[in-house]
Amino acid sequence: MLITAENTRTFNTDIRLACTLAAVAGALNTAAFETVGFFSANMTGNVSSLSDHLAKANLHVGLFFLLIVLLFIAGSSISTLIINSGRRRQIRGIYAINILIEGLALLLLGTVEIGFRFSGSGVLLVLSLSFLMGLQNAVVTRISNARVRTTHVSGTATDIGIELAMLFDVLRRKESPKDAPLYIERLKLHFYTVLAFLGGGVLGIWLLQLMSYLLLIVIGALLTVLALTALKRSGSMIHL
Repeated sequence: MLITAENTRTFNTDIRLACTLAAVAGALNTAAFETVGFFSANMTGNVSSLSDHLAKANLHVGLFFLLIVLLFIAGSSISTLIINSGRRRQIRGIYAINILIEGLALLLLGTVEIGFRFSGSGVLLVLSLSFLMGLQNAVVTRISNARVRTTHVSGTATDIGIELAMLFDVLRRKESPKDAPLYIERLKLHFYTVLAFLGGGVLGIWLLQLMSYLLLIVIGALLTVLALTALKRSGSMIHL
């Protein structure tokens, strides 16, 4: 699921990608919320908070929300630069390399949070996760040709509404019945993405309460194993 790209991907490949990484995004997003009271990957909410604090002249807090947004963008940009470089060099596992970076970063972040405890306010956690969510979102957007977005639930919910409307028009004979299987396939993909994000969020809160920042190490280890397995299958280990 981290090797085949864009139009050569199958529906089942996209489903596995969506369910796995949306669950990770949901868990990390709720972990940030439980720690500091807002979401690291919710750019709509963070930009709204930024505008609110700027309007009220709370510049110090406003700059913090601006930094969250900029780090998300930076993560996406760096991820894209890595992907572009890998594609030019024809590295089949370049998407897995980005997920490996995310996994290793989470291992480091979890170790720092557990071992040093200097970031009791959760600032390091939120800023780091914002960057990593931007990186991850760019990976799934590029590899699926924008069919899958693991952190953008608003857009995915919009897509669900669109596919439902298209199926409704098929039933009314306003759209061609031959396109119905495509609409159903897309609807399933978007539904499973939201469901995985929801399930990951619930599980993330439970595990955070149970094991605290060890959750970051567990997720980081899972992503690392997932990425290394994909790299081994793709033959890209020789490029590392």
